[in-house]
Amino acid sequence: MGVSSTAPNLLRAARGEVVDRPPVWMMRQAGRYMKAYRDLREKYPSFRDRSEIPEVAIEVSLQPWRAFQPDGVILFSDIVTPLPGLGIEMDIAEGKGPIIYSPIRTQEQVDRLHPLEPEAALPFIKTILQALRQEVGNQSTVLGFVGAPWTLAAYAVEGKGSKTYSVIKNMAFSEPAILHQLLTKLADAIADYVRYQIDCGAQVVQMFDSWAGQLSPQDYDVFALPYQQRVFQQVKQTHPDTPLILLVSGSAGVLERMAQSGADVVTVDWSVDMAEARARLGKHVKVQGNLDPGVLFGSKAFIRERILDTVRKAGNWGHILNLGHGVLPETPEENVAFFFETAKQLNALV
Repeated sequence: MGVSSTAPNLLRAARGEVVDRPPVWMMRQAGRYMKAYRDLREKYPSFRDRSEIPEVAIEVSLQPWRAFQPDGVILFSDIVTPLPGLGIEMDIAEGKGPIIYSPIRTQEQVDRLHPLEPEAALPFIKTILQALRQEVGNQSTVLGFVGAPWTLAAYAVEGKGSKTYSVIKNMAFSEPAILHQLLTKLADAIADYVRYQIDCGAQVVQMFDSWAGQLSPQDYDVFALPYQQRVFQQVKQTHPDTPLILLVSGSAGVLERMAQSGADVVTVDWSVDMAEARARLGKHVKVQGNLDPGVLFGSKAFIRERILDTVRKAGNWGHILNLGHGVLPETPEENVAFFFETAKQLNALV
């Protein structure tokens, strides 16, 4: 036990160890709700600059660490960051998200994609992760950040975010062979990217399948789950001890399927009651979540009550306290601070 007793709280909980209180961090923890981030954004208006110039990305990643001391410090990045390394050129538009210049629509385009060489394509990731590990030491867990195959395919095929996903669903249902080849290439690239992040210092990696909740359960089983499994299986072959977290937005209908992905921790969003989620997933599955980010607009008493409710329902094992999705841009910073303060006093409160 000697090694793990010095390990940070979040890493221990993700491994299934019993901890004094649930570890806590927030998705989109670094970002627009913080004045420090908005100030930096004026100096570096390009998101790619903010996430790919090491000293800027390190600073952004550490802003919430300095302010709130969360149990997890996540690499400031975007899910589309590795795409240029496969031959898919992109940019990230302020307030609009990723834009793919030549959306993948044909077999020829899929054939032209090449394997990702993370060291060559993403050297800044190593600099950032090593610096984060050095900065937080054993006081916090450094999290890696990747997109999942279906979600990256959705961006690559649609060319941008979508409300209907009609272009990729057209491909899925009329030319599935092309999409499966794209998903396979993406899965292998992401697996290499996850391994690279772990080698560079990430202690836990979260995979965001943000758009897999747009699939019906039967289509999730064909286009999302097998490729999540493909990523996680490859990572587990070489890095069996690194916990992996899976997030799917709007996942109420596919929660049990998420547990089949090979992820160590399943993120639960606020559309499911945490007690029901734990019952559906079974006692052996670890969970993360699941406060509605809108709760942070409420009073301190309200925020505290919701935190206590979630933690009681999650039980005292295998729970990482988080929002069910990212913190909203207009959220008052003092409420974020209160969220973290309350979470850290939980061993005395619950």
